[in-house]
Amino acid sequence: MRRIHLLVTCGLLGATCAGQPVAHRLICADNGLNEVFVVGTDGAIEWEFDVPVGQDVWRLPSGNYLVSHLRGAWEITPEKQIVWRYDSPEGTEVHTCQPLPDGSVMVIECGTSRIVEVNREGKTVKEVPLKTSTANVHGQFRNGRKLPNGNYLIAFVGENRLVEVDGEGSEVWSYATPGNCFAGVRLPDGNTLIPCGDGHKLIEINPQSEIVWQIDENELPGNPLRFVAGVQRLPNGNTVVCNWGGHGHIGEQPLIFEVTRDKQVVWELKDYDRFRTISHVMLLDVEGEAVR
Repeated sequence: MRRIHLLVTCGLLGATCAGQPVAHRLICADNGLNEVFVVGTDGAIEWEFDVPVGQDVWRLPSGNYLVSHLRGAWEITPEKQIVWRYDSPEGTEVHTCQPLPDGSVMVIECGTSRIVEVNREGKTVKEVPLKTSTANVHGQFRNGRKLPNGNYLIAFVGENRLVEVDGEGSEVWSYATPGNCFAGVRLPDGNTLIPCGDGHKLIEINPQSEIVWQIDENELPGNPLRFVAGVQRLPNGNTVVCNWGGHGHIGEQPLIFEVTRDKQVVWELKDYDRFRTISHVMLLDVEGEAVR
C-alpha cells in the first residue's frame, strides 16, 4: 500500500499544534496521474481508482464516490464498481460535477456550452445553455455549483471571470478575476471564495464585490501559490487549498494545505513520489458543514 507524508508546520502554529500531527481523511483528484485517491489520517492511501483527467470529487451519503472526468461523471462504490455514469458527447470536456438534493447530478460541458442535470436513471431532466466568448473547448469552463436559489455559479476560465447565471442561463452577476478563475464557492454569509488559477491568488469577496480577505502568491513561507485550484472552507473558518503545480511548477510547493484566517498554515501535503497535480479535494472527517 502506498503511503504519503503530511508535513506538519508546527513552527508556524506554536502552541496550537502542540507537537501533534495535524491530518485529515480526504479524497482528492490527481489529474496528472489520472487517479482519484482516498487518503487516511495515518497517511495511507486507502482507495484509488483510475479516472481520466479527474477533477471534481465527492463522497456521497451512501459512501459511494462521485467524480467528474474528461468525458463525463461516474459514481463509484468503495468496491470499485461504477453504478452510475454520464457520458458527454464527442468533442466535449467535463471538468465539474455536483450531487443535487433530489438525487440528480449536475455537470457542465465545454464544447456544447451547457449545464446538464441528469437523474439516477440517466435521463436529462434539465439543460441550461451558456454563452461564452471562448471558442477553445478546453478553455471554456472549470468548476461550477448550483446554488440554493436555483442559480449556477460557474468559472468561465477562458474569460477570467466568475459568473452567476439564472435557471435559464442568463447572466445575473459576474466578477473579473486576477487570473483564469478555477472556481467560486458561495459561503453561508453571502461572501464568495475564489481561487484565481494562474493569477497566483486566493480571494474572498463580499456581496458588493469588495475583497475582504486574500492570500497573495508569496505570503505563505515555503508555499508559493501557483495555479490555485479546488478549495474548501471549513466550519472553523480555515480554508483547504489545492496548489496545482502544472504549467511548469510540479514539485516546487505543497500540493494541498490548510490555512487559518490569519494566514497560518496548519498542515500541508507535499509528496511528489506518489502524487503529481492535485486539482480538487474534499475532507471526509470534518464536523459541521464545510463548503466547496
